[in-house]
Amino acid sequence: MRKWWPLAAICLGTFMLLLDVTIVTVALPAMATDLGTTLTDLEWVVDAYALALASLLLGVGSLADRIGRRKVYLVGLVVFTAASVACAVAPNAGVLIGARAVQGIGAAGMFGTTIALLGMEYSGRQRGVAFAVWGATNSVAAAAGPVVGGLLTQYLDWRWIFFVNLPVCLAAVVMTLRSVREAGGRGRGRQRADVLGTVAFTVASGALTFGLIRAHSDGWTTPLTLGLFTTAAVALALFVAAETRHEHPVLDLSLFRRPSFAGIMVSALFLQGAAFASLLYESLWMQSVLGYEPVEAGLYILPMCASAFLASVLAGRFGPWPPRVTIGGGLALIALGSGMQATLDAGSSGSSLVAGLVVAGLGVGLVTPGLSAAALATVPPERGGMVGGAVNTFRQLGFALGIALFGVIFQSRIEGVLKADGGVPDPHEAAVVLSGGHARSFVAGWPEDERAGMTHLVREAFASGLNAVLVVAAALGAAASLVVVATVRVPTADAGQQPEAGTAPGGQETRADAAL
Repeated sequence: MRKWWPLAAICLGTFMLLLDVTIVTVALPAMATDLGTTLTDLEWVVDAYALALASLLLGVGSLADRIGRRKVYLVGLVVFTAASVACAVAPNAGVLIGARAVQGIGAAGMFGTTIALLGMEYSGRQRGVAFAVWGATNSVAAAAGPVVGGLLTQYLDWRWIFFVNLPVCLAAVVMTLRSVREAGGRGRGRQRADVLGTVAFTVASGALTFGLIRAHSDGWTTPLTLGLFTTAAVALALFVAAETRHEHPVLDLSLFRRPSFAGIMVSALFLQGAAFASLLYESLWMQSVLGYEPVEAGLYILPMCASAFLASVLAGRFGPWPPRVTIGGGLALIALGSGMQATLDAGSSGSSLVAGLVVAGLGVGLVTPGLSAAALATVPPERGGMVGGAVNTFRQLGFALGIALFGVIFQSRIEGVLKADGGVPDPHEAAVVLSGGHARSFVAGWPEDERAGMTHLVREAFASGLNAVLVVAAALGAAASLVVVATVRVPTADAGQQPEAGTAPGGQETRADAAL
């Protein structure tokens, strides 16, 4: 059993950092009440973490290849733990958002090295087992977040969703020091770091996300919104220019000439947004509109966790299957599950989501293990840090952008329903209040003889907003599935077992590369 201790150490850290992506979703209404937040604040509580994580993963992966992956993983664990404590004691929304961003920086140090560390620790069949376990950990962590968050929020306090990280992360530090060997950093320490590329990518992703969030509060044509989108476009162009000229870029753009690699990156980008970004808005609906307690709201999401775990286990037990089947089929299931949920009306309850969440969870469990293994199959071991960082970057960037995009759709649909009814004096301001998690206080502010009608209107508006979000999520999942089926051709035997396939150590293409 000693050989599996490195896997346990890596999975423990991975579980905590991914749990913190979604653990806040059920706690958001409690934060809104305690800290007096708006929807923009709540989106940033989620996105500050996801965006910092996504923006830095590319640079972290490259840095880890140069100075040592175990070292970077440990530093990330320490930063993540300290920032978790800062989140737990935050006195207002601004401090909480800032601490979440620092927490994301630590998470990037952890997540940007996990795939490469596993690739160096295990080979052959053991590597397949390791990635199956790691993939199951990914699936369960993301899906279990709302359940764990609901339990801690209801029976302790929302701040405990951050305090709980402290003992688990300290255990992960000890296990890593004792069992994980150093990897990377051999002969690459003098390579010039791609600072410009890292900064440009961070600015581009941050400005795009911020622009989407500002769009539903200020409008699409305000100077600030247009300025943010312009900044994102300029920074993206600068990133492309930097990567094509740097000797050791954080992301080798020539990899996108390979259809398989490009297809894997598209699926990674759409996976998190299609599967998990809608949970934030479903949680607001169940708690602020339907009046569910945090645990009850979390329990409605629990079947997604169970089905994701089951699918991951079965995929590892009866596989390996071609990545095109697991990734493409899993994304199709996510699309189907999202579509099944998009049938809400004013009389719907949390049970209306369960069947769709189960189907989407099965898709998540299929996609996650095969995604990372297929990506590693396109590069030699010494590029594992960069490609592992790229996969996880696209996943978390997709989640951050999904939150922001769905926020625009969600609030605009609520406002549209309120306008059509005509009974609310200021539909825009009302939509801001409602989408910020204050539905019950909004309804309570109306005369008693009008509350029943207003309750029905609010439920109708929220159902319309959620349906629109879920339809877009289904479309994203379906589009990604079609891209994967059309492009990914990684051989079954290579996925998760032969990460060096496709490129010679010197970076030259081989015959196997042409097939990709």
